[in-house]
Formats: sequence, structure tokens, C-alpha cells
Amino acid sequence: MHEMSLAESILEIVEDTARKQGFARVKEVRLEIGALSGVEIEALSFCMDVVLNGSVAEGARVELERVPGTGWCMQCGVSVALDALYDPCPRCGGYQVQATGGTEMRVKDLLVE
Repeated sequence: MHEMSLAESILEIVEDTARKQGFARVKEVRLEIGALSGVEIEALSFCMDVVLNGSVAEGARVELERVPGTGWCMQCGVSVALDALYDPCPRCGGYQVQATGGTEMRVKDLLVE
């Protein structure tokens, strides 16, 4: 389950930021998860609950924002919405679609005390 290692990496980011900026407690962690990132949202949410215990973010609300998938169709020459990697272009049906958005995962911001 790679979501556990993702959750642990997110905790590292949160704790490093807390040390550098000198805050005592994190009340909320907001994450952006791309629809094409391959991250299982429910699994990540569960893992976040586990790894935040005993940390500066214990009890923090974790908000997961879904970023839609987008791609560039080489045949149509336009940007299109994608539900999954390797889906065909919804306009022409071609498979020459390069993912351009929704592949990322990032810590968007923290609400701290």
C-alpha cells in the first residue's frame, strides 16, 4: 500500500514546516490529489489518520481536494478532460493524449496555531 508511505512523507513535510516556522500545532492539512495520480483517496485518508497520531498534527482535520485530469490530444490539438490515464480523447477517440494535469499530489496549505 503506497498510500502509507505517501502519508508518512506528508507528515515529514508538516513536521519540517512546523520546525522551520515555529508553530506548535496543526489544526488542518489540505492536500490536492490529482485524478490521474494513482492515489486511492480512501486509503490515503485512513493512513493519514494513523500517521498523524502522536505528531504536531494529531487530531488535525485532513481535507483532500480532487484535481481533475486533463490532457492534450495530439490529433485534435486541444486540451481535454481525462478520467483516467491512457483513456482515449473524448472528442476524436484517438489515444495520442498526453496528460497535462491531475497527475500531481501536494500539500496545499496548513491551518496552524
